[in-house]
Amino acid sequence: MVTATRSAERTTEAAAEPRRQGERWRGTATVVLLRVAVIVLAGVLWQVLSGPVLPEYAVSKPTDVVDALWTYLQSAQGWTDIKTTSIEILAGFGIGVALGTAAGLLLGSFRLAGQVLEPLIAAINGIPKIALAPLFLLFFGIGIWSKIAIAVTGVAFVVFYNIYLGLRLRQRELVEIVQVMGGRRHHVLGYVTVPTLAAPFFAALKTGGPLAILGVIGAEFIASAEGVGHELFVAASNLDAPNEFAGLIVLVVMTLILNGILTRLDAYALKKLGLAGRRRARKG
Repeated sequence: MVTATRSAERTTEAAAEPRRQGERWRGTATVVLLRVAVIVLAGVLWQVLSGPVLPEYAVSKPTDVVDALWTYLQSAQGWTDIKTTSIEILAGFGIGVALGTAAGLLLGSFRLAGQVLEPLIAAINGIPKIALAPLFLLFFGIGIWSKIAIAVTGVAFVVFYNIYLGLRLRQRELVEIVQVMGGRRHHVLGYVTVPTLAAPFFAALKTGGPLAILGVIGAEFIASAEGVGHELFVAASNLDAPNEFAGLIVLVVMTLILNGILTRLDAYALKKLGLAGRRRARKG
């Protein structure tokens, strides 16, 4: 009787799964359609209000922006700018993550080192990153390395603090339980430290991505020979609103791509660590 009941429950669950998947797909499709509708509505209002209400020289028109974007993407210089900025962002982001992770693990693992150096790091972090751009230009020149250095400073501090505080807030009781059961350092790392740091680490990655883009574009504004930020600076200097908005659209797309990659990486890593269900439970 019990076996038959369990079999019936499994059959019911199997039959309900396609319906749940269909509901999820419909919900996702609804959200996407609403987003597209908002973008279309904003574009229509922009087109209608530009001129009669808003100064066209300052905000341009969507039709002119699309034309400028198409021209930019068809040019060799446009793709050179995108390639240069992408390299600077990815290199700065990667180096910043590596340095921030190493510093966070080091100072979080050795309490005395953390007590000595953490206030100094906080003081350095208080300096606006863009204020360091002239200094990096003196050290690295006008090329890509000065932009990479600015991106590194923005990302490294965010990753450092998330890792450092994550280690400080690690549950000592769990560490002691693993050690009492005969666990060694690698057991503590695998069963306590990594699951504890996973969420703050990926949160730092998603926060650091836009900071890397902000640092690179700000540095390209100050001094550069190519890059999307350079294109934006030239367009602003010439009061060229269509090309200014075209460059901003390119930046938005780059940000969405980076954020999408980090979101998928976050979901994949948490699934491998067995933490995805815990996150869904918290959301619920």
